[in-house]
Amino acid sequence: MALALLLPPCLLAAQQKPLPDPNATVEGVPVANPTTAKKLKAWDNVALIGHRNVGNGLDFYSEQKALALGQQLAQQVMQNSKVITDPEVNEYVNRLAQNLVRNSDAKVPFHVHVLQDDTINAFALPGGYFFVNTGLILAVKEEDELAGPMAHEIAHVACRHMTRNATKGELMSLLTIPAEILAGPSLGGFGGLATEVGASAIVPLQMERFSRGDEEQADWLGTQYLWKAGYDPYGMARAFELIEAEEKQKPGLISRMYASHPETTNRIAVTEREIQTILPLRASYVVTTSDFNRIQARLRALIKSKVETGVTVPGGIPTPHSGSNGGAPPVINH
Repeated sequence: MALALLLPPCLLAAQQKPLPDPNATVEGVPVANPTTAKKLKAWDNVALIGHRNVGNGLDFYSEQKALALGQQLAQQVMQNSKVITDPEVNEYVNRLAQNLVRNSDAKVPFHVHVLQDDTINAFALPGGYFFVNTGLILAVKEEDELAGPMAHEIAHVACRHMTRNATKGELMSLLTIPAEILAGPSLGGFGGLATEVGASAIVPLQMERFSRGDEEQADWLGTQYLWKAGYDPYGMARAFELIEAEEKQKPGLISRMYASHPETTNRIAVTEREIQTILPLRASYVVTTSDFNRIQARLRALIKSKVETGVTVPGGIPTPHSGSNGGAPPVINH
């Protein structure tokens, strides 16, 4: 990617855990039973979540380089967005995100921010810089429907989809293919920025436009993370339904990031089939919480009363401390 500056890299080492038995059961049910084992992909075994290499593939970006790239992009997002500063909203969204991250394959700490933006969207950048729009928080009906899209975006980071797309773009540049051909006449090229208004327009479209396979992988892994974090995995399918309904009612409120995703009806069917055939049943699931209802009501009241809920941050974002012994991701104070 053509960026003028990459900030000094630093990365918290991921905490090491003992590798579980590949033949383990979850909730007493075999993860891969004999009738489906031959059809399972390497990342279908939910007993190994957190120990799988789901981000394999051609990638020119080391962890440090990916962190520096994500940090620079996040800096631009923060400088061009209204960032929610309400401590209760921030604490809730950060807590929800960190629970999903702990139950994912992501290898980097996540730094979570809430943006005052009506667009129904969440997006995560390389290095774990994660942004959730107020439009998404207010559109969903239950907490698992909020956690679903967030888990999907965490899966993109775990799979290193952005840096792998950036690698493809660099290879194309080496072949001297014009950027206009790669991105289309109305889009910026591999180092160009999207022309749409909004925080996620900071992200170069060549990185952001994931392949159909990338999106399907993020759907499925995100559903696994949702399940492992204790949520009803069907919350992912309900989130798809909600996004589809909102797009019909309010065209344009759905981020262009969802435009390249698989067709919604098919996504719902595939997700439900995978839940039914692969995910072990649990005795109970979290669908929503009183905290979700409280924060949603608080956010609506703040916006309705026109209280200044956010601020553009010219000073940028905190730089995470490096450390060889890992540790919990830092909580970013807004």
